[in-house]
Amino acid sequence: MAYRPATVDAVTDLGTLTLGVEEEFLLLDPDSGGNLPVADEVRAALRGPARDQSRQEFRHSMVEMVTPVCADIGELRTQLAALRRSAVAAAAAAGARLVAVGATPLAEPHRTVPDEPRYHAMSRRYGPVAHDPAVCGCHVHVGLPDRELAVQVCNHLRVWLPVVQALTTNSPLHDGYDTGHASWRSMQLERWPSIGPTPYFDSVADYDRTVDELIAAGIMLDAAMVYWYARPSSAYPTVEVRVGDVCPTVDDTVLVAALVRSLVATLADDVRAGVPAPGLRDCLVAAAHWRAAHDGLDGELIDLRAGGARPAWDLVDDLMATIAPALLRHGDLGYVLAQLARLRRDGTGATRQRRVLDETGDLRAVIDDLATQTAAG
Repeated sequence: MAYRPATVDAVTDLGTLTLGVEEEFLLLDPDSGGNLPVADEVRAALRGPARDQSRQEFRHSMVEMVTPVCADIGELRTQLAALRRSAVAAAAAAGARLVAVGATPLAEPHRTVPDEPRYHAMSRRYGPVAHDPAVCGCHVHVGLPDRELAVQVCNHLRVWLPVVQALTTNSPLHDGYDTGHASWRSMQLERWPSIGPTPYFDSVADYDRTVDELIAAGIMLDAAMVYWYARPSSAYPTVEVRVGDVCPTVDDTVLVAALVRSLVATLADDVRAGVPAPGLRDCLVAAAHWRAAHDGLDGELIDLRAGGARPAWDLVDDLMATIAPALLRHGDLGYVLAQLARLRRDGTGATRQRRVLDETGDLRAVIDDLATQTAAG
């Protein structure tokens, strides 16, 4: 499907794109490993800028920390590390452990929503789906104030987001067992009607009209409930990529953010040059995301450009070949190459969790290791 919007015809240098990241964390009981409903106490214990950069989440056992707008990955890393340090200390003051993991690994006995009108409305509308165990994601914002361009970039992103998803897989465990999926968070979220692969849109008008229709049909309460894997943010002048599990370490998060920024920059250049987004069947895009959630980087991924499954790391290499010029332009190439080498050696968060579980046979040891990774850096 070729579309060339008039507002983005000119090929121009976008320069350095800004970055921001939202990280969601679980609050776990240090003794039992289960979710602990102390989010209000944790946020109250935060000090200084960290309190302003925290957000209430849909579960009492979750806290979200949000970086300011950053110009480069060095600044982003500093902000992420500082926010994690503050949140770790606040969680400890509330008797909890802050853990960067994509889904509740053991149990969550308290599943009531915070006492806010919007959360109560979601609970009434979606019933038991709204009371699933907590899941935690990593959302990357890349500055792109032209909404028309942002919608077209999201069309192009459909090819590559399963690869990004595979890189972030960090939730293989649920209810005390290995689910067989590298990202169980992705499986839990599929029950929500407004979450999943981003549909193709002809224009920003098409996007807005579709969102309005979904709200009118009762699928979403409002535009903020557009939870597609990539979207023009409803709150900021950005493209928001929200496909990934929260990452175990700061460097994992910065790696994903750097990749997403250069991917958005590369695809924005393509849109401006009149390169059409590939015409992809929605069922194949959904299948590619399922495969990414299941295998992570330890198996195969679906190549949406050529069809068929290929080794996951081959597609990571293809992604790197595609975005290398943008990584170089942003000054991120050396860092990204070093972090990908580490990831190839050590594995994703899901791989690391399974390794600890295989070595110890103790889920509590996995949580201990995750808590250590969360606080490091």
